[in-house]
Amino acid sequence: MDPKLIAQANLLSLLNELQEQYSVLVPIRKGETRFYEPLSVLKPQVNQGAGANPGSTLNDFVVGEVRAFEPLKTFFFQAKQKVAENYQDTAPRKQAKPLCIVGAKACDLKGFKVLDAVFMGDDYLDPFYKTAREENLIISADCTSALEVCFCLSLQVDPYPKENFDVNLSDIGGSYIAEAGSDKGTRLLEKHSGYFQEPGKDQLKKRDKQRAEVAEQVRNNIRSNGVPAQDRLAGAIQKNYENPLWKEEAETCVECGACNTICPTCHCFLLYDQLGDRDLVRYRLWDSCLIKDFAKVAGGANPRPQLWMRLRNRFEKKFDYFPKVNDLYACTGCGRCILACPGKIDIRNVLKRNVENVRK
Repeated sequence: MDPKLIAQANLLSLLNELQEQYSVLVPIRKGETRFYEPLSVLKPQVNQGAGANPGSTLNDFVVGEVRAFEPLKTFFFQAKQKVAENYQDTAPRKQAKPLCIVGAKACDLKGFKVLDAVFMGDDYLDPFYKTAREENLIISADCTSALEVCFCLSLQVDPYPKENFDVNLSDIGGSYIAEAGSDKGTRLLEKHSGYFQEPGKDQLKKRDKQRAEVAEQVRNNIRSNGVPAQDRLAGAIQKNYENPLWKEEAETCVECGACNTICPTCHCFLLYDQLGDRDLVRYRLWDSCLIKDFAKVAGGANPRPQLWMRLRNRFEKKFDYFPKVNDLYACTGCGRCILACPGKIDIRNVLKRNVENVRK
């Protein structure tokens, strides 16, 4: 299906219509950060006076710019999810509407590749994740700027979506170039064709120029931080397995697990049983490989008793194990872990050190 053009006012009308079928989540700008909020709770556009604090309004709604604070996995692989109750064979299911997530960026969409391999692979199929992937609607968007921590291109991820979306929007100022990326997306554009028109050549050129400019911003980030390209990472972690750099990098780690929870590809979890007055409920909770008890077994043994070993394990999983098993690096270059780490551990620097040590 050829690209279409939709004006900003028509986009809002379309999203309002989609609320009949979906719970629509849109990115909202708060200071320098973007968060997802339900479209239904946003107040109309207002002229905010000095000191006004009316809550989020449609003034704060952004489609382009940069990725949101929350990783997309938050909505497909929940931090806490009921997976069983009272020994029933059927999985518990809420009767809520599926989600329509607007403004998802390419780095998060790459995370689907990793999560799909884990939760929808040949050996295991997670019914909760599968349902979310099938029922939820993804309206992604190009990045129209880059954060200093963005290094997606070094992991072969362009700052504009190419796959794993239903409809993608390219913000060209007051209107958007819309492209279908799935059969579901094509049906959506056809059903709501009254909101769209044909884009002109100048509008398509504007989109392409903007994509090139943002990509150059990311390349500047990569050059200024010396981030190695993906093809230089092969074997680097394994060759540095006993290198002192892991102890050195772990010196400032406070074992909080923020890097795991904020990452769009980290997927480790534990099962927790909770006994109430009348029922037994099993929950699935996010887990973190940086936490001391992560690998501890019932007998008390722990194969990674030292913090530096657990830090090394995180990098080994993303940049050695996963590429070997799934031919895929489990990092998207989104930079969230850099901003989230109170110990100022920079994944770009760790990768750089690994590659440089191999060359010595």
